[in-house]
Amino acid sequence: MSGKLVRDAAIGRQISIFLDDRPGSLAEVCKMLSDRGVNIYALSLAEGVGHGYVRMLVDKPDEALRLLQEAEELTMEREVLLVDLVNVTGALGMLTGRLGEAGINIEYAYCAGGSHVDCGAVVIRVNQTEKALKLLQEWRAD
Repeated sequence: MSGKLVRDAAIGRQISIFLDDRPGSLAEVCKMLSDRGVNIYALSLAEGVGHGYVRMLVDKPDEALRLLQEAEELTMEREVLLVDLVNVTGALGMLTGRLGEAGINIEYAYCAGGSHVDCGAVVIRVNQTEKALKLLQEWRAD
């Protein structure tokens, strides 16, 4: 990858939750996890028919899953790629283009960054996790 745009890449565990579509449901989940010492460091919320669909990364996934299941929340765990991508124009397009050229399908992705940081965090769910991770590690910046 031209310019070595990947700072780091790893496989992570993402927790998905189906929430009631009502005021406060996300706050309740966040508070429950926080009260038990679980830190949320990435979150995506999408709307559905009658429910919200939350994807999150936490520092203690086993504990979070246990707490959510005890609270009778419908959960699912998925393997995702965690990518630290250099914050320059076109980096995400280059990354996703190269994965596509390698035959790797991106099922979904979400990211965060800002104009004040030199690197953004990208979470990517792909159909060939190990192959994608190997490619990302080859594209790392030194």
